[in-house]
Amino acid sequence: MHTYIHTYIHTYIHTYIHTYIHTYIHTYIHTHTYIHTYIHTYIHTYIHTYIHTYIHTYIHIYIHTYIHTYIHTYIHTYIHTYIHTYIHTYIHTYIHTHIHTYIHTYIHTYIHTYIHTYIHTYIHTYIHTYIHTYIHTYIHTYIHTYIHTYIHTYIHTYIHTYIHTYIHTYINPSIPYPSIPLSFHPFIYPFIHPSIHTHARLQDDRSYPIATVNHIK
Repeated sequence: MHTYIHTYIHTYIHTYIHTYIHTYIHTYIHTHTYIHTYIHTYIHTYIHTYIHTYIHTYIHIYIHTYIHTYIHTYIHTYIHTYIHTYIHTYIHTYIHTHIHTYIHTYIHTYIHTYIHTYIHTYIHTYIHTYIHTYIHTYIHTYIHTYIHTYIHTYIHTYIHTYIHTYIHTYINPSIPYPSIPLSFHPFIYPFIHPSIHTHARLQDDRSYPIATVNHIK
C-alpha cells in the first residue's frame, strides 16, 4: 500500500504536476501567450493608449493650451500691456513730463532768472556803477583835475610866466607878443592863450624883427 500509493503520488501526480501543470505553466503561461497577448496587450494598448491619448492629450492640449492661452495671454496681454501702457505711460508721461518740466521750468528759469539777473544786475551794475564810475569819476576827474590842472596851471603858467617873461623881458622887450615862429612852434603853440594866437595871426603879414645877438647887445 505504501509502495503503491507512494509510487502513485510520486509517479503519477508528481509526473502529472511536473509534466502537465509545469508544461502548461511554462508552455502556455510562461510562453507569454497569455501574458504577452492579453496582459501585455492590455498594458500597451489600453493603458499606453490611455496615457498617450487621454492623459497626454489632457496635459498637452488642455493644460498646455490653458497655460499658453490663458496664463500666457494674461501675462503677455494684461500684465505686459499694463506694464507697457500704465507704467510706461506713467514713466514717460508723468515722470518725463515732470522731470522735463522741472528741468525746463526750474533750472531754465533759474538760469535765466538768477544767473541772467545776476549777470545783468550784479555784473552789469558793477560794470556800469563801479568801473564806469571809476572811469568817469576817478580817471576822468584825474584827467580833468590833475592833468588838465597841471597843463593849464603849471605848464600854461610856466609858458606864460617864465617863457613869455623871458622873451619880453630878457631877449627883446620891444616884441609885444610872440612872433610867428614862436607862436606856431609845435610844442609851445597848443599852450599859448587864444588871444596870443589871434594876435599872432593878425601879424602874419607884418615883419617883426626876430631876436638876434645885435638886439640883445
